Amino acid sequence: MDPIVSPGVEKHLNALLPERDRVLREMESYAEQHDVPIIGAACGRLLYQLARMVRARRVFELGSAIGYSTTWLARAVGLRGSVFYTDSDPANARRAKSYLRRAGVHDRVRFLTGDALEMLDSTRGKFDLIFNDVHKTQYPEAFRRAVPRLRAGGLFVTDNVLWSGLVVRPAATSDAETRSIQEFNRMIYASNDVFTTIIPLRDGIAVCQKVS
Repeated sequence: MDPIVSPGVEKHLNALLPERDRVLREMESYAEQHDVPIIGAACGRLLYQLARMVRARRVFELGSAIGYSTTWLARAVGLRGSVFYTDSDPANARRAKSYLRRAGVHDRVRFLTGDALEMLDSTRGKFDLIFNDVHKTQYPEAFRRAVPRLRAGGLFVTDNVLWSGLVVRPAATSDAETRSIQEFNRMIYASNDVFTTIIPLRDGIAVCQKVS
């Protein structure tokens, strides 16, 4: 697997990041020790910034794990905002609730346990931002379901779209995850419904803004 950013550049970028508060640091430590996938501090800051730039008040997460990205988003939406957390693992949800309560943003989060795409379908209304970090084989379907749920100008943000560099090579028939991400990347650039940019930060983040 190829690095997305050279190790020296990545080390430099991470060294520039301001220190996170205690709760975020604990979540980062837990994720590293237990191999829990989280977006990390650099991408967390980007997610926070994007949410603030579009003045997001209603956010839906497709895949939230222990609530690391949820914390960044909940802080971005402010006191009157709301973030919908989703995860299929009740243990993750319990841990996320504890972290978010300690982070002071628990009241801004609505916790949904089950399949993230089904939870999106069953939740009414439009969203200012939808963050996608579900199982990679679900990415194409996540795009099809999420974009119609965005308000005009809203953002569909997706993690892991460069997949440790594997997307640049022909994927084996058995490698459903890489093939799904490759299909997803073609879809988001071909769509007339969104304007897309892939940012080569960490494992690649796609930012799609709904056109109308």
